[in-house]
Amino acid sequence: MKKKLGLIISFLFVFGQMALFAQNTAENFKDVSVSIKYFDRTVYYPGSEDENPVFVQVSIRNNGAKTLRFKLADDRMFSVDFNAYTVKNTMLGQTEKIVRKRTTNQTVYFREISLENGEEYSFVENLKDYIEIKEPSVYYIELLFYPELYKSKYISLTSNRLSLEVRPSPSAASSSVLPVKASTAELLVPEEISPDKVVEQTIIARQKSLWDQYFLYMDVEAMLQRNAAAKRKYTSVSADERARMLKSYKSDLMQSRIDNDIVAVPERFEIEKTVYTKTEGTVTVTEWFKYPNFHEKKSYVYKVRQREGIWQIYDYTVTNLGTE
Repeated sequence: MKKKLGLIISFLFVFGQMALFAQNTAENFKDVSVSIKYFDRTVYYPGSEDENPVFVQVSIRNNGAKTLRFKLADDRMFSVDFNAYTVKNTMLGQTEKIVRKRTTNQTVYFREISLENGEEYSFVENLKDYIEIKEPSVYYIELLFYPELYKSKYISLTSNRLSLEVRPSPSAASSSVLPVKASTAELLVPEEISPDKVVEQTIIARQKSLWDQYFLYMDVEAMLQRNAAAKRKYTSVSADERARMLKSYKSDLMQSRIDNDIVAVPERFEIEKTVYTKTEGTVTVTEWFKYPNFHEKKSYVYKVRQREGIWQIYDYTVTNLGTE
């Protein structure tokens, strides 16, 4: 009897310690907000996570006075979950991929992220890697973030909800994956315009923070590989990891965490010179950046090349021209 009583007391003690730990941990994240929004919004169809992905940008923000620290897995499936509901509040099932990963015994690699007051960390995930979307309909999606990773689910943070319209699959001849304008359903299709117009439209899109239009004429893969270390990693990893690297690179550009010159917003600009052959070219642009007491003047040389009739920016250089 004494032995049984001792076991019960030990169990209650351990359970109490776990509950106290969970409560203390939850307190650490009471001033954290998690939000989601569509990244490069497209027209969505059922199935085909590779050909018609649903990219969602996840943002974690520290609204508190203290430094926020959380764990983020290299494989985001061990840090987040997506829930998707029908209009009747029926939850959609998870993909075989995520179930297989979470039920396989493996080492989960992660890094610790620190955010000060007002700071935000963002990354992009493909909803279809997590949720099976088999039928056209309107769904409601939300995200659960696990700051201590998936296997420590005693603490999770829930995001806002988004509505997701999934349209019937078009015929093979008409299917396409193209960004759309935020205010309308009009598809954004790259046009066969000259190199100077490509650069002009890209800069104007950046001035207006129209990110899907900004990336429309950019070879993101080539831009990522301008960095030697990123290029070495990109050329050595799997196709899935390459896709993840491209998504992260675009997200980092949008947050101005890397390549600040290419995402800097000029107050005004002038195209000085355009030189190109049938496949390669350069566009030289003078750009002015406004500061409280002066203007900084820079010369940009955008390198462009043509693929299937469409010119794309794949590299650039910047020269400082002083201030005015």
